[in-house]
Amino acid sequence: MNPSIKQISRSTDSLASQDTTGRILVTGATGNVGSVVIEALARRGVSACAAVREPRPGVIAEQVLFDFERPETYGPALKGVDKLFLMRPPALTDVSRYVFPLIDEAKRSGVSHIVFLSLLGAQHLPFVPHRKVELYLERSGISYTFLRASFFMQNLSTTHAREIREKHLIDVPAGKGKTSFVDVGDLAEVAAIALTEPGHENEAYDLTGGEALDYHEVADILAGELGRPISYHAPGLPGFLLRRIREGIPLGFALVMGAIYTTARMGKAAMVTPELETLLGRPPRTLPDFVSTERAIWSK
Repeated sequence: MNPSIKQISRSTDSLASQDTTGRILVTGATGNVGSVVIEALARRGVSACAAVREPRPGVIAEQVLFDFERPETYGPALKGVDKLFLMRPPALTDVSRYVFPLIDEAKRSGVSHIVFLSLLGAQHLPFVPHRKVELYLERSGISYTFLRASFFMQNLSTTHAREIREKHLIDVPAGKGKTSFVDVGDLAEVAAIALTEPGHENEAYDLTGGEALDYHEVADILAGELGRPISYHAPGLPGFLLRRIREGIPLGFALVMGAIYTTARMGKAAMVTPELETLLGRPPRTLPDFVSTERAIWSK
């Protein structure tokens, strides 16, 4: 949830009865990405509909019941929808079961364009779910835009926040590889552009930050801002996977995490592209700026 989103709620029943021609549906709407996509659209004067598993009053401007694991929700959620922001839930790795049927339903429902949040280098990684979704979209006949994003800055303040805050440690199997970290807010602005402006049909954008950093450098940035030592430990992949599974992360999700960090270790995540700056007309957000803004998360 994001408290800055306009605090107006309508019930699912009332939404279903409205004319939703031209409506934009945003999946992952209560998460770190979808919520800021809705904000970015709102800044453009566009009201999007939030796809949520449990519609709740007073949280997001417009809500409609939707659950990737409940196919019966697909049709009603997509009724009258013209464009879709699609984000695969990280824990759902079986995309043939949970994402392909949604794309099929979107086509039947008349969705004209899907903006899909993918992964940097996905075109070279046939084993990751992101690439499987890309290929299915290409075959679907629906116009698409692929946002091939580098590793999110926000993963440091969510997925890895506890270990940084409590253990003063970054513990990922990325070796000495560099990563061109990208801000979710920047990605959301690109998504809003692709959803509201012409000229982005059947395009794939490699979206990165303005520089590539290894995790020793990331730890130093955090340490400098927080005023205490932060170290980087690069475990082997088997140990990393075992630890994450013991923490309760599903095996499929842990394997995807491992694959993403392996690409970094192999030097495949260090690419820096100009596409985000070209699309936004300004430089990408820097990691030091992000860490400075979010420092309270690691200080609790």
